[in-house]
Amino acid sequence: MKTTELRQKDVAGLKNEVKDLQKAHFGLRMQKATQQLTNTGTLRITRRDIARAKTILAQKQAESKSAK
Repeated sequence: MKTTELRQKDVAGLKNEVKDLQKAHFGLRMQKATQQLTNTGTLRITRRDIARAKTILAQKQAESKSAK
């Protein structure tokens, strides 16, 4: 997911996105553990997407606190 797409979402949308990405990453980890995952590169991509979403979420939350 691109940062421009994430920056357009609000705080609640970002929280949902992080939750969905974490669920997807968990599913991929389970597939890897049972040797059903063929492309292990998707683990890396989802892990980085989670980090990207969390970073933007933290920035938006800091902006909202400083605006008050």
